[in-house]
Amino acid sequence: MSRIGKREIVVPAGVTISVTPANEVIVKGPKGELRQLLDRDITIKQEGNIVNIVRPTDQIRHRALHGLYRSLVSNMVIGVTDGFKKVLELEGVGYRAAVTGQQIDMALGFSHNIIFDLPSEVKASATAEKGKRPTITLESTDKQLLGQVAAKIRSLRKPEPYKGKGVRYSDEIIRRKAGKSAGK
Repeated sequence: MSRIGKREIVVPAGVTISVTPANEVIVKGPKGELRQLLDRDITIKQEGNIVNIVRPTDQIRHRALHGLYRSLVSNMVIGVTDGFKKVLELEGVGYRAAVTGQQIDMALGFSHNIIFDLPSEVKASATAEKGKRPTITLESTDKQLLGQVAAKIRSLRKPEPYKGKGVRYSDEIIRRKAGKSAGK
C-alpha cells in the first residue's frame, strides 16, 4: 500500500469536493475553484469531511497513480484554502523587476528588458528595498502552475556558480566555485 496514497485528506470547513461522472475532481473553496482529471481506475470516497483515494488492484501502474492523485487532490484543497507562494530573488548589479498588471518587466543584464506575461491565475508583486536584493513574489491557488511559472522566470537567467548572479528561489542555496588561481 502506498504510504502517501493511504493517508486521508481532511477537508476544512468552507471547501467542497465533487466528482463528475467523467472522473474529474472539482474542489471549491474561499480562494477559488480547481479541477483535476483522474485516471478512470482511481476512485474517490468521501465520508463527511474525510476523503480517501482508492485504487482497484496492486498493479504497479495503480500503485503509482494512487499516491500521485492523493497528492494532487491534497494540494488542491490547500490551494483553495491557503494558496501557495514562491519568492524569487534577483542577484546582480542592475538587476530589477517591476510588475504592471499581469506582466513582469525584468532587467537581467541583457541589452534589453524581458517582459514576462503571467497566466491569469498567478498574481505577482515586486519589491526593491535599499540594501536588499530585488524580489518577485508569486501567489496562486494552483501549485503546479505556480511552480511552472517560477521555473520559467528562473530559466531566463539561472544563477551562475562563480559570482552567484541570476534569478534564484529565496530558499535556494547556490554551490559556489573558486575562480581562476594565479599562474605562478
